[in-house]
Amino acid sequence: MLAFITFGIIALSFVLATVFKFKFVAKKKCLLGRHVIVTGGSSGIGKCIALEAAKIGANVTIVARNENRLRSALEEIKGKCSDKNQKFNYLSVDLAGNYSMVEKTFNNAIEDNMGPLYLFINCAGMAICGTLEDSSTSDMMQMINTNLISTIQATKAIVNKMKQNGYGSIVITSSLASFCGIYGLSIYCATKFALRGFAEALRMETKHFGVKVTLALPPDTDTPGYANELKNKPLETLLISETAKLFTPEEVGIKILQDALDGHFFSTVGLEGFMMTISCAGMAPNTSYLELIYQVFGAGILRLITVYYQTMFDKIIKKCKLDRENVKNNKTL
Repeated sequence: MLAFITFGIIALSFVLATVFKFKFVAKKKCLLGRHVIVTGGSSGIGKCIALEAAKIGANVTIVARNENRLRSALEEIKGKCSDKNQKFNYLSVDLAGNYSMVEKTFNNAIEDNMGPLYLFINCAGMAICGTLEDSSTSDMMQMINTNLISTIQATKAIVNKMKQNGYGSIVITSSLASFCGIYGLSIYCATKFALRGFAEALRMETKHFGVKVTLALPPDTDTPGYANELKNKPLETLLISETAKLFTPEEVGIKILQDALDGHFFSTVGLEGFMMTISCAGMAPNTSYLELIYQVFGAGILRLITVYYQTMFDKIIKKCKLDRENVKNNKTL
């Protein structure tokens, strides 16, 4: 009974905090004339963040590899501008490629007339589903390069300039999969776990220079990348994913931007994400007294809930295994 009461209090507090946050959305720090760079900005969550930044007056640069998609996305972003003096740009570069090229590209973008770099958002990422034995070396390296190496190299290219400026925020977009391993996503989870460690260490390196770090932890989000994942997603992975809500990229993008501007370390959407940051806080930095209270008093109870989910996932995996064995046995008869 105590567990249910505690869970109810946490859930109610989460709802009230969410309502309060959106009610006073006008209190967001103004981005007018500030430079926002978004990697992975040609589609999905990244493009939605760029669109929202344009709406509130930012000068926006989007980064990706495909130049045609960048041009198309930039025209859409320009259409959302709120001030005639806003500036927009795109950078076509392989963030996991030659580092000197990445550094040169960002140096040129920062030194351009786009305004001081205030917010750098890493959104480049992708997933290729499949169990470890079914994952090719090419698929593994593609996920490591896209999710991990590109984020590290892009951040390395701009972090010294932001520290010299003495202000700004860096967003590292990971996933709720940085808190728990998921069947069929072993390599993907490995890259996302790594990004959490990267964000926590980076925050230590930048805090005393006035630069904040936000670790974005989006849940399953209805993006082109998610649609592509579904093509090869194992049944077990699909069934586990269906136990949680699918969010829109607009919902996720707006929340990430708000949390970064508010200086939060964790950025999550939905009750599941909120609970995961409490139960898996570990050595993560504390940026809110209320958040700390939730973690101190809620972690134990929420551990029981995570065990329940883990047991449910194990049952899904076991059932799928037995179903496959039955089908195989019937074919041999």
